[in-house]
Amino acid sequence: MAKRGKKYQEVAKLVNPDASYEPAEAIDLVKKAAPAKFDETVEVAVRLGVDPKKQDQAVRGVVVLPNGTGKTKRVLVFAKGDKAKEAEAAGADFVGDQDLISKIQQGWFDFDVCVATPDMMSEVGKLGRLLGGKGLMPNPKAGTVTFDVANAVKEIKAGKIEYRLDRAGQIHAPIGKVSFGAEQLQENFRALVEALVRAKPAAAKGVYLRNIAVSSTMGPSVRVNPQTFR
Repeated sequence: MAKRGKKYQEVAKLVNPDASYEPAEAIDLVKKAAPAKFDETVEVAVRLGVDPKKQDQAVRGVVVLPNGTGKTKRVLVFAKGDKAKEAEAAGADFVGDQDLISKIQQGWFDFDVCVATPDMMSEVGKLGRLLGGKGLMPNPKAGTVTFDVANAVKEIKAGKIEYRLDRAGQIHAPIGKVSFGAEQLQENFRALVEALVRAKPAAAKGVYLRNIAVSSTMGPSVRVNPQTFR
C-alpha cells in the first residue's frame, strides 16, 4: 500500500475506520478531513447486494442532485432544425450534426455530456468507439437520447448525474464539493441513495445496501450506516 502523506495521516485520525456514522456526522467528518488546498469533490461509494454479471440485476439510472455537483458541465447536443434551436435556447454549449461528428472524428472532446435526438442516432452511432470509450455515448436509459432536448440540457446543467453498477458491484458518484454547506451535501447524498433504493432490481435478493462510504478526493473514507436508508 502506498505511504500516505503527513496531511492525510493527520486528518485520518479524525475518523474511526471501524465505525459506521449517521449521514450528517459522516458529511461533517468528510468536510473536516479534506486535506487538499483545492476544493475537493465529495464522492459516495455504495456496494450493492446484486450480481453485476447478471443482466436482470443491473443498476443504472440518473438523478438530479438538488444542489448540483459544483461543476458546470459542457453539454453537446446532436440535433437539427427546431430541436437544435431548442437546445441552444436551453443553454447547450455545442449544437450541431455532421459538423460536430467530423470534429469528434478528428479528436475533439472538449465537452462533458452528449445529448442526441433519436433521429440523429444512426449518424452518432458511427462514433460508438470514440464516445463509448470515454463514457460519452448518448443513451436512452440516461435520458440523453430524447426529443426533449431542452429539458435534458437544463437537467444536466442543474446537476443531473448518471450512476452505473461497476464490475465489482459498486456505484461511485459525486455529490458536490467540500465548499458546499453540510445541509447541501446531505440533501444530495440522500437524493442519490434514495434513487438507488428505487432502482433496486426485482431479481435482487437479500440485503441490497451492503456498504456505503463517503469521502473527499484526497481525504479518508468515512463509512455510513446503511440501516439509515433501509
